[in-house]
Amino acid sequence: MPSPISPNPETPSLPADISEAVVLQDTVRWLERAVIGLNLCPFAKGVHVKGQVHYVISHATEPDVLLNDLRRELVALQESSADERDTTLLVAPACMGDFLDFNDFTALADDVIEDLRLEGVLQVAFFHPKFQFAGTQMDDISNCTNRTPYPTLHLLREASIDRAVEVFPEADAIFERNIEVLEALGPQGWDDLDVGARCPVRPPHALDHKELMP
Repeated sequence: MPSPISPNPETPSLPADISEAVVLQDTVRWLERAVIGLNLCPFAKGVHVKGQVHYVISHATEPDVLLNDLRRELVALQESSADERDTTLLVAPACMGDFLDFNDFTALADDVIEDLRLEGVLQVAFFHPKFQFAGTQMDDISNCTNRTPYPTLHLLREASIDRAVEVFPEADAIFERNIEVLEALGPQGWDDLDVGARCPVRPPHALDHKELMP
């Protein structure tokens, strides 16, 4: 089990009912049982087995603090060797508990990449315990492709994505295949995976709401 990395010693501690160790365990369990176990991402197993996934547990309770954590981790990922740190999971158990707020936050995250001039170098994928694609109902099983125990920002290297696509030329078909897998599994099957949060996800900090994720 990897060790959780706290973003910044100057950041206030997490609320007493949120344990970094438990948040990390929940996130790794989700990765192993859902993402790898169901093969939702054919590229995930390799970096997981090699220990190239970097886990950061954010102490942020406000969006601006989480943005600072994101900025720092983007820079750190860029400056790290891909052999040691191919990708980063930035987990925010005390922030962005409401999906609509989180959905608005994604635009701010994209702005950070642009500000750092990392477009085409790094990208961020977004996961949330209440993730909902536009045009779906909250309980549609398809939403589980992007559901995590806690709000999570997945920092990826564009070069790694390109290499993975070369190995898996039918990458465009992954999403459709994942929907088929989840529909066959069903809501009870997903619940049986036991990949939910054991720590409370904090209530939202209000932002101006936009449309759901496309």
